[in-house]
Formats: sequence, structure tokens, C-alpha cells
Amino acid sequence: MSLELVVDARPSGIWLALLRDGKLIELHEEQGNTDFAVGDIYLGKVRKVVPSLNAAFVDVGFEKDAFLHYLDLGPQFSSLNKFTKETLHGRQTVADLLYFKSEKDIPKEGKIDEIISASQPILVQVAKEPISSKGPRLCSEITLAGRYLVLVPFSDKISISQKIKDPEERDRLKNLMDAIKPKNFGVIIRTVAENKKVELIDQDLKNLLEKWRVMHGNLKTATPPRRVLGEIDKTSSILRDLLNADFTNIHVNDEKLQQEMKDFVADIAPGREKIVKSYDNKISIFERFGINKQIKTLFGKKVPMPSGGYLIIEHTEAMHVIDVNSGNRKGSDGQESNALATNLEAAEEIARVLQLRDMGGIVCIDFIDMHDRENNKILFEKLKGHMLRDRAKHNILPPSKFGVVEITRQRVRPETDINTSETCPTCNGTGEVQASILLAEEIESNLNFLLLDRKESHVTLLVHPYLEAYFKKGLISKQVKWFFKFKKWIPVRGVTAHHLMEYSFVNKKNEGIAL
Repeated sequence: MSLELVVDARPSGIWLALLRDGKLIELHEEQGNTDFAVGDIYLGKVRKVVPSLNAAFVDVGFEKDAFLHYLDLGPQFSSLNKFTKETLHGRQTVADLLYFKSEKDIPKEGKIDEIISASQPILVQVAKEPISSKGPRLCSEITLAGRYLVLVPFSDKISISQKIKDPEERDRLKNLMDAIKPKNFGVIIRTVAENKKVELIDQDLKNLLEKWRVMHGNLKTATPPRRVLGEIDKTSSILRDLLNADFTNIHVNDEKLQQEMKDFVADIAPGREKIVKSYDNKISIFERFGINKQIKTLFGKKVPMPSGGYLIIEHTEAMHVIDVNSGNRKGSDGQESNALATNLEAAEEIARVLQLRDMGGIVCIDFIDMHDRENNKILFEKLKGHMLRDRAKHNILPPSKFGVVEITRQRVRPETDINTSETCPTCNGTGEVQASILLAEEIESNLNFLLLDRKESHVTLLVHPYLEAYFKKGLISKQVKWFFKFKKWIPVRGVTAHHLMEYSFVNKKNEGIAL
């Protein structure tokens, strides 16, 4: 298995595509405005306490108040609240908690109106980004995530990832943290810390403590609502969380961004910075790696599968519904065997689509009916195996007697929704067809203007792949006829990002030529 990250820097923002063995598994858009991202820490102001919900609404600067439930306050809320108040009033002058006297933990089944009150300043962290008409979801159990550790202030507990199975390694990591972690700071040791050297883990701890100091410095002069610590950008967070031996290449089409990523990789994984490679080609980076094609295939209502089967994905306000269809799949082993083969293929594709689109909430999957209970068990185990790669928390129920599998999947960010439908190029969606010259004649007329009137020395035509095939078809193709007419060879390049009847011209430097 190999992982590749493809980074497309555009004027409007940065697009990140994560590929596993060439298949698109994650797609992210990083825009200039990164407010209210998961992990951001804010000094907010309690707007209203609602005892019936056992929750409060907090102003953190978003257009709608953020939601904070009692269960998300965290056991150490009283200590955090004391630290916040004393910092704002100038009594807590240092970020270090060595001499800080912690308060008692709040009760698990308590009432929120007994803990906080309206107009109170409160330190909170974004747990879920604003989704649809809802404001951010908050928590007050502050955590700072690093490469190998997660720092938990006001706690002395050391937790180790359950994926680290070796008892000796668990003991080594626990003893190490006992020796180096400061008082009143707990840590969660991440899976990637397994078998890592002491100096790497120690440096990660120092970096997290420095982030805590920065947050404290910003808190001293803050007035709510105010962000006091921002999470790292999307690119860096993906590298921080996923960079391992399976990561083979990182392709970037911007020199400045490539150098920044190279420096970041050198910090978190010394010696691995060589995998960050600059991409400089006339073909766009998403086109070169087949990402545009996969986006159009996987983000539509109908998602085809290699065997000829397909998925129909419907979204409602309450849930997502996925229907599995065998389509024109051919098989000679009987209906039950064909149903199992199609369902197993669909299970892998569904796991990928859920992660790619970041679909959350309740997902109901209507697999093809199978009468053999053993086959249903095989399908369930395969689906669970494919979903293990998903970093979002999820729960899967076995197939019901109707063959429906239910999944709940954590939603922390807005679902990635890309419109793959195209406006009719003939009527532009109006339903009325107007008389017009043929597209080929229009293109030829523009070539005539560019080459003969404007005297352009090099012109490349970019069109949809269907039109590329049309212009190159036959021994005496349209492209060959243009060569005889203009006495210059006109390269024709297919671009899947173009609409069917869309075309453009570029020069030798791959820069657009305006007509």
C-alpha cells in the first residue's frame, strides 16, 4: 500500500487530494479563512444557559452562537475556569502549571446552570465546525495535538493508544512520560509514537508546551469573543496525522508551498523531506494524477463500480441512503454468488466514498439480498475491515433481515459536496436551442485569428476529451487539416475539467491566451 498527497495551489485556495494506491480517498479544500476549524481555541462569552438541554450557547464570534453541552465541559472544567479567570485578571502570569492548585472535578451527572452562568467568559475549543444552519459545537476539555502526543492540561493521567499492543513498548512509553512530562499536564500517547526515540517524543512535548504558552500569552489581553490559538492548516494536519512509512510521495505545484511543506516534514520526520516533490508540467496536477476524473465519478448521485455494478446515493435531511445495484455485471456462478461478489465490491467502494465525501450521521445501505446467512456475515466482516481505515469514529450494525446495513459516522466538518452535473452546452439550461455555428468552425475561426492576425507563435488547444478524440480521428483528421491550412502543428490536449463544449487556448508557457 502506498499513500500520495497531491497539492494543487490555486488562486482561490489550496486543494488537497490523498491517494491510496492511485485511488482518491480524501479531498480537502483549504481557503484563506480558517476560522472555527476543529481544534481552534477561543475565549468565548456565555450568551444563554438552557437547563432543559443541560447546555449553554456561547458567543465565539460566529454569526450563530456555538453549542456547549454539560458532558463536553470535561471533568477538569473548574480548574480550567479558575486558570482563565486568574489569567484575565493578571494573577496567573505564567503558563506553567507547576504551582497551580487544581480544583475538584465536576460531577458527571451535574447541572450546567450550577457550573456556569450567563455573560461569563469561558475558554472553549471547537469540536465540530459550523455545519449547514448550525453554529460550531464546543468542548472545554482543552487538548493540543502533536505528532506523537496529545497534551491534556489540568490532568496527570497518561493514556496510551490501544493500537500499541506490545506490553514492553507500552511500559517504555509510560515510564518515559512519567519522567519528562510536567506537573498538571496529562498526555495521550499516539500510535505513531511506537518505537520512536526519546528525543523525538521529548521535542514533540516541548512543541506542545510552547503552543500552550502562546495560548496563555494571547489569553492575557483577550476580550471575548477572540481566538487565542489556531489549529495548524489542513496540509500540515494531514501530514502530522498520516505521515508514516506508507507515505511515498507528496506532489506540490507551487515552489513556495513546496519549501514550506519540506521544512514541516523535516521537523516532524527528519530524513523524509525528500518525498516532497515539485510538480512543473503543462498538464494541471489534478489532471496528471487522474483526480479530476475520479472527482466527477465519485461525487455524483450514481457511482459506477469496475465490475459494471453501481451505487445510487441519496441525501436527506436526516440520513444518507445508498442502494447497491448489480447493473450489467456478468457472472456464471449463480445469483447468490453474483450477489455476494457485487456486495463485497460495493462494501469497499462505500467505505471509500464515505471517507472521501466525509459523509456523517446515519447511513443506510441497501445491499443486494442474499439468502445465505454465512454470506451476510462475510459481507459484514469485510465492510468492517474496509472501514478500519476511516479516521472518523463510526459504528456498524449487522445486516437486518431485509439486508440493510446501518452505519453511524462522526461528522466534525461540513460534508464535501461537489456538483458534478453540467449545464447543457447547447441551450445553457434554458431549454431553448438557438441557431449557432458549429463548434469546430468556431474554434477554427479563433485559430485563424490567433495565428494569422495576432501572429501567435505557439498555440495549444484545450478541450474536453470527447472533442480531443473528434479532432484527432482519422488519417486526415481535423488536426492534420489545420496543419495544412496554418502551416503550423496545433497540439490538442484533452482536459476532463472542461465542460463538453468548453475550449481554451494556451501558449508555450502554458499561460492562457485571451481572445
